[in-house]
Amino acid sequence: MTSRASLATRRRETKRQPHPRVAVDAVLFTIEAGTLKTLLVKIKQGPFLGQWAFPGGLVQVGEPLDTAARRELYEKTGVQDLYLEQLYTFGEVHRDPAAHTVAVAYFALVPPGAHALTRGDKYAEIAWFPVSELPELAYDHNAMAITAHQRLQAKLSYTNIVYSLLPPEFTLGELQTIYEVILDKQFDRRNFRRKMLALGLLKPLRKMRRGAHRPAALFAFTRRSPMNVEVL
Repeated sequence: MTSRASLATRRRETKRQPHPRVAVDAVLFTIEAGTLKTLLVKIKQGPFLGQWAFPGGLVQVGEPLDTAARRELYEKTGVQDLYLEQLYTFGEVHRDPAAHTVAVAYFALVPPGAHALTRGDKYAEIAWFPVSELPELAYDHNAMAITAHQRLQAKLSYTNIVYSLLPPEFTLGELQTIYEVILDKQFDRRNFRRKMLALGLLKPLRKMRRGAHRPAALFAFTRRSPMNVEVL
């Protein structure tokens, strides 16, 4: 049961804040050492002091949502020039104990090692976490993580956005690993490669990757911009 004191506090907050604030949060994914990871920051003030969360912040007056999301990612983490897509709006009234705040969530994709992270002044720490081993997050960010992961899995089947998780040159084995890690599913090597090459999304390069094992042919995407295509 809600106490009279808490009701009075909410009424005072409503008077001080006649309209909800709007924030943007970004769920950033990468694949590292065969593991799907997401970027978290540690909060260093407020009601969630010491907890991990996704990077984000308030939208400025006159600022488009997409611009705010890219700005927050760059200012708070140093990440820029990446695939970014609006995900979902989280509007539960008490999701932020400090004030009524509606959060527009985004999900973003980057190749591993493509960006040097900087935590900025707002956060105490910044780090990549395996998606399967996330801690209890601030706000409603655990639900946000689930929603983003499901969206990523779905989009792999009907778009070419996998390009955002790979460097300009890659092997077919590396491409298959991306699909298997995100979808938690094993694919037959020959069938997978036949399907990918038949889609016209890849072009062979006149290069080979040489190392401890036998040389592997390198490929590149014919187009590194989003498009719908029946992949799986």
